[in-house]
Amino acid sequence: MNKILIVNGTQPYEFAPGRLNASLVQRAQDALAGMGHEVRVTTVAEGYDINAEIDAHVWADVVIMQFPVNWMGVPWVFNKYIDEVYTAGMDGRLLAGDGRTAEAPKANYGTGGLLHGTKYMLSVTFNAPSEAFDNTAEPFFAGASVDDLLWPMHLNAKFLAMQPLPTFAAFDVMKNPRIEQDFQRFDAHLKQHFEEIAHVAA
Repeated sequence: MNKILIVNGTQPYEFAPGRLNASLVQRAQDALAGMGHEVRVTTVAEGYDINAEIDAHVWADVVIMQFPVNWMGVPWVFNKYIDEVYTAGMDGRLLAGDGRTAEAPKANYGTGGLLHGTKYMLSVTFNAPSEAFDNTAEPFFAGASVDDLLWPMHLNAKFLAMQPLPTFAAFDVMKNPRIEQDFQRFDAHLKQHFEEIAHVAA
């Protein structure tokens, strides 16, 4: 059994209330609990206690970050959560400084994280189609991948010393949704990576 924290970082809007991301969170919660994992969920837009979120990160073996990609990044409410929770955790609970020392002030920046052994997974939804990525013929992303776009989130997690699991993405969810296929892919993604974790833990 592993301890899994799911953070729903959706910012609801009238035109996009966040039903798909909420459904993915619920689906993950049910599937992971069914595998025997212990699961906690934070829905950022509903409010949160900063210290409780720090404690939840320390408690977790895996942190799943579920959010829609807004303006090429995380929704502002999730960015606020990261800013508040991770900054407060710099008191020695999530971080011990930025990794540099007085003896070597120019070396090892970004190595002060304390969540060694904790894994994380990004699960995101896009208005963009999958064909917009990994394709040099497409002018906007110009060959960049989903993880290239999400690199700041990967660096945030790395700054805390967390290690990545493969990213999940649902594409074109507003103009050409394929929700049932996305759910099936998500189920398979969870089964593959979290059953592997369960076996390692056993």
